[in-house]
Amino acid sequence: MALAQPDPGGPPARAEGFGPVERRTAPLRGSLATTACMETLQVGYLHAVAAAAGCSLSQPFPDNGIDWHVSHGAAAHTVDDEVTIKVQLKCTYQIPPHPAGGAFSFTLDNAHLVKLARTPVAVHKILVVMIVPRSKDEWLRAGPGSLDLRHCCYWTNLAGHAVTGRYRTTVRIPTSRVFDDRALCDIMARVGAGGRP
Repeated sequence: MALAQPDPGGPPARAEGFGPVERRTAPLRGSLATTACMETLQVGYLHAVAAAAGCSLSQPFPDNGIDWHVSHGAAAHTVDDEVTIKVQLKCTYQIPPHPAGGAFSFTLDNAHLVKLARTPVAVHKILVVMIVPRSKDEWLRAGPGSLDLRHCCYWTNLAGHAVTGRYRTTVRIPTSRVFDDRALCDIMARVGAGGRP
C-alpha cells in the first residue's frame, strides 16, 4: 500500500482517541453493505470480550431473534457449574461516541422488545449495543502494541420493560454499563448466584 507524504507544515494527524497516525491513501474496501460490516464488527467485539472473560460462545440456528448464547463455567456458581445468558447484538453509527448524560436512547421494534423484556425466564437475556464511527476508515487501528476497535459496546437487561410505541419503542441504555470482559464476568457471577444480569 502506498503511503502519502505528511503535510510539510503541520503536526501528525491524530484520530480521536488514538495517537499520531500516518496519512495513508484510502484502501480499496469491499462492496459489502455497511450494515453487514457493522454486524461482523460487533461479533468480533463480542468474541474478544468472551475470550478475555473465559466464556464460550454458541450461535443458535436458526437464531429466532437472539444472536448468541454465552456460557461461563466456574466452581463458585451456586445454581450450576456453568451458566448461560442470551445476547442480542445491535450496532449504530447514529449515536456519537461518549454519549452525554447517564444513558442514550435506542429504538427497537416492539416484537423484538417483547422477546427481550419477557419475564420470568429460564435463561436471562441482555441487549448489547455497539456505537461505531460512520466511516469504516475509523473503525479500527492495529499496531505492535494494540488493536483498537471504535467506539464501544454498552449493555442492558430489558426484562420487564414495557412496550410504549405503536410499532417501535425507545429504550435507554446506561453509559455506565460498558460491555467488556470485567462486565461480562460480573454478569455471569450474578447469574451464577441465582440473580439477574
